[in-house]
Amino acid sequence: MEKLTEDQVATKLESIPDWDESGGAIQRTFQFDDFVGSITFVTRVAEAAEADQHHPDILVRYNKVTLTLSTHDAGGITDKDFALATKVNGFV
Repeated sequence: MEKLTEDQVATKLESIPDWDESGGAIQRTFQFDDFVGSITFVTRVAEAAEADQHHPDILVRYNKVTLTLSTHDAGGITDKDFALATKVNGFV
């Protein structure tokens, strides 16, 4: 998988609401009603990530979950990151 250019990343970000580029990765924070909602979401993300063999960095802060996606093997953001981000957006 090839690393995307900055222009490609900017264009693709237009198609996935609430995601931003941050330090060579794409990132979004999701908010839920409570901790259990956060963990339920994280479980769904974990299942999708495992199925895709593409694992995000996950930060849980009570009712907020921040996902950070980059393709380490490619040294940056790839189509694989956008595919998982799109899938995850469907969970909320």
